[in-house]
Amino acid sequence: MMEKRFIISGGGTGGHIYPAIAIANELKFQYPDAKFLFVGAKDKMEMQKVPQAGYEIKGLWITGLQRKLTLQNVMFPIKLATSLIKSYFILKRFKPNVVIGTGGFASGAVLKVASILGIPTVIQEQNSYPGITNKLLAKKANSICVAYENLERFFPKDKLHITGNPVRQDLMEVVSKKDEALTYFNLEVTKKTLLILGGSLGARRINQLIEKELDFLLHLDFQIIWQCGKHYLKEYSKYNEKENVQVVAFIDRMDLVYAAADVVISRSGASSVSELCIVGKPTIFIPSPNVSEDHQTKNAKAIVERGAAILIKESDLESEFKIVFEALIKDQGKLESLAQNIKKLALPNATKEIVEEIKKLIK
Repeated sequence: MMEKRFIISGGGTGGHIYPAIAIANELKFQYPDAKFLFVGAKDKMEMQKVPQAGYEIKGLWITGLQRKLTLQNVMFPIKLATSLIKSYFILKRFKPNVVIGTGGFASGAVLKVASILGIPTVIQEQNSYPGITNKLLAKKANSICVAYENLERFFPKDKLHITGNPVRQDLMEVVSKKDEALTYFNLEVTKKTLLILGGSLGARRINQLIEKELDFLLHLDFQIIWQCGKHYLKEYSKYNEKENVQVVAFIDRMDLVYAAADVVISRSGASSVSELCIVGKPTIFIPSPNVSEDHQTKNAKAIVERGAAILIKESDLESEFKIVFEALIKDQGKLESLAQNIKKLALPNATKEIVEEIKKLIK
C-alpha cells in the first residue's frame, strides 16, 4: 500500500488554522504513516502554530488585497505570481494525493495550481458567507465541506457537503470539567463567570466596551475572564489588579474556560461560533464589521434566527449593551433557552465527516 500524502493550506487567523490542524490530526489518526505538508503565508500566525502542532510548514509570500490603494495592492500581482510558481514546485516535489484548503490567500494559490495539475482538491468553508478565495476556487474543487445551509448561491450544489466546522476534541465534554475549571482559573464557586472573547488577535471595540463597563459588570456580581488579544495586553493588563478580573492575551485551555463560563460575550468568527454551539453557553455576539463580506454578522444572524444567541452591532453598543445584558442575566428562562438552542446547532462529527470526503478522492 502506497503511503498517503496530504497538503493542507489555510491561515491568516486562528479560524483558518485550527480547522486545518484538526483535519490533519484526524487524517493522521486514520493513516498513521501518511506524510503531511502545510502551506501558509510567510509572516502570519500559522508559521508558529503549525510547527507547535507537530507539522512541517512552508510559507508563501502572499497577502490579501487591501480595500484602498496601498503599496501592498501594487505588489499583489507580483506576490501572487511568485506564490503560484512556488506552489507549483511544492506540489511537484511533494506529490500529494489530495490538497485541502481551509481559507486564506495562501490556500488560494496552492489549490489553484493543484487543480491545474489535476490533483484532487477539497475546500473547507467555515463561514455562512464565503470569502473571495473560496468562491473563486469552487468551480474547480472536487468537494466543498461547509458549516451552514443555503450555500448553493455560491457553490455548485453537487459538490456541497454540510459537515460543520472542525472543533477541538477536548470541547466535547466540558460539562464534566466545571470543578477542574474553577480551580484552574482560581474562581469563586458562588459567583457567575463572564467570559469575553475577542478572537485570536483580540478585538479593539470589545476591549473598549469592557473597559468602560467593567464596574457595571462587577456590580452585577460577575467574575470576569477577559481575553483581550496579544496586541492589547499592555493596555489592559492593569485591570488584573481589580478583584474578580483576569485579563489574558490568549487562553490555552479553552475547554476549561468554556466549562467555567456562565455567559459569553464573543466575536462571531466561524470557529468561535462552532465552539460555542458545541459547549452550549448563553452568548452575546458582537461581530467584527471589519472583515471581508461582513461574514461575522452573517454568521451571528444565522444563530440568532434560531433563537440561539443575541447580537449587538458595534454601532449599537453605546445605546444597547447595558440594557440588553442586564435584562438577559435577570431572565433565567432566556439564559436556559439560549443555551439549549445553540447546542442543537452543534455538528460534533465535522472533522470525521470532512475526512470521509477527502478519503473518497484519494487516487
